[in-house]
Amino acid sequence: MDEWLIPIKKLLDEKVRLYNQPSFIKGDPISVPHRFTKQQDIEIAGLFAAVLAWGNRTTIINNCNKLMQWMDNNPHEFIINHHESDLKTFLKFVHRTFNATDLLYFIHLLKYHYTQHDSLEDAFVPAKKYNEETVEQALIHFHNYFFSIEHPERTRKHIATPARKSACKRINMYLRWMVRKDKQGVDFGIWKKIKPHQLVCPLDVHVARVATRLELIDNEKSDWKNAILLTERLREMNPKDPAVYDYALFGLGMAERL
Repeated sequence: MDEWLIPIKKLLDEKVRLYNQPSFIKGDPISVPHRFTKQQDIEIAGLFAAVLAWGNRTTIINNCNKLMQWMDNNPHEFIINHHESDLKTFLKFVHRTFNATDLLYFIHLLKYHYTQHDSLEDAFVPAKKYNEETVEQALIHFHNYFFSIEHPERTRKHIATPARKSACKRINMYLRWMVRKDKQGVDFGIWKKIKPHQLVCPLDVHVARVATRLELIDNEKSDWKNAILLTERLREMNPKDPAVYDYALFGLGMAERL
């Protein structure tokens, strides 16, 4: 590790200890999947919580919890066994630009998937192992798979892909939730094909601003190139678990306004 990174690592490690705590869960969208214990329920609740995670966090959590209630607080069972008439309530759903058209397609795609697979991880990694350096190919595969059946064109904007140079912030966050595991218990660590060292740090405008001020990247663009560059720097500090610094960068960007 370069010498100049040592004080930055010290700062970020300190912020990780502060934010990677069970107390973080309540006010974060990750609280939605934390309501469940069954793996498929966690996967489904987590996907909606991550995809809808833009805007006011209280609104995000409330809207996601509303969805879970409409699914009888049993999302996997609902996805697999619902009838067309059960979807009427969902026609009034809206969260920013995510509307009922998008929601109904998500439900349709998830039913299509779970009638053939036990885990949503298979939508990212169909093989038994994932040997890539980063999750880039897994994200591209997920996007292509997600829209491999007939779909509304408008819904494509809600699942980002590195193929379009997107930073894929929300899907990278979702992967962090599903893949990372430590004794603090915020992230779930229920997926095993993808390893923590392959994760890419979620990058949005707030994290990009903090990373630029810390000179971890040289501009504030929130794109895939910077997500990779940032992750490479973080991997120098923690080769096995670079995405753990998402807690620190998020805290500095949102809570402390570095």
